[in-house]
Amino acid sequence: MSQITTHVLDTTFGKPAQEVSIILEQFTLSGAWKQLGSGKTNADGRLPNLLAPGIIVEPGIYRLIFNTGSYFKERSIKGFYPEVTIAFEITDSSHYHVPLLLNPFGYSTYRGS
Repeated sequence: MSQITTHVLDTTFGKPAQEVSIILEQFTLSGAWKQLGSGKTNADGRLPNLLAPGIIVEPGIYRLIFNTGSYFKERSIKGFYPEVTIAFEITDSSHYHVPLLLNPFGYSTYRGS
């Protein structure tokens, strides 16, 4: 399992959100964002392998970008947010789990375990 993981739950249906495209980026010293990983959520709404096995990222600012527009469009649902971006700070080498609770007109997040 990667040091940074996520999962997406669609609270409209109370089920995991499958096939949500996600990008992981790091804010660099030059002031730009650098992509570190990407993928799609599985049948359980999880993306456990954003980073290659054994990769530990350094402390800093990171973000996850969830392509929620495509997720809802593929289900013929009109949503308000075409994407959700969650920026967060890593301070040590521990595991960081960043879930997204999603519906067409709102979302929430928290630091999970």
